[in-house]
Amino acid sequence: MGPALPRTVRAVDTSQLLDLAQDAAMHGFSQRLPVDWLQAHLAAEATHYLFPTLVQRLTHRPEMPLQWRCQQLLTVYTGEQTWGLLDVLPDTFDKIPQTLDTASKKDIVNRIARAVTVRNWMERIAADAGS
Repeated sequence: MGPALPRTVRAVDTSQLLDLAQDAAMHGFSQRLPVDWLQAHLAAEATHYLFPTLVQRLTHRPEMPLQWRCQQLLTVYTGEQTWGLLDVLPDTFDKIPQTLDTASKKDIVNRIARAVTVRNWMERIAADAGS
């Protein structure tokens, strides 16, 4: 049995999020956005949030380590917040400092629930560029 899924939210800056995405790409995790997409679309000075929601075990691929599938609240260059997913190693998540109080965590989880998906945001940006 692996580590228990934490019911918490962690804050990361853009540089940390890019490192997490690079780590996910290196491991071949299925839920991640490409690092180059993140570099092009994230607000450089923003804070982003990770909320673990699922223990991911790939029983059909035993060489893959256990992962925590996190909902992520990303701030993009337009200042909007978008919703996506990122698979993270439990030890990696545990090393992210706990900096948020309970009220902030609840607020972030509520914002995640209301945020537009990255895909929908991209479709809207493309449509706006075409008009």
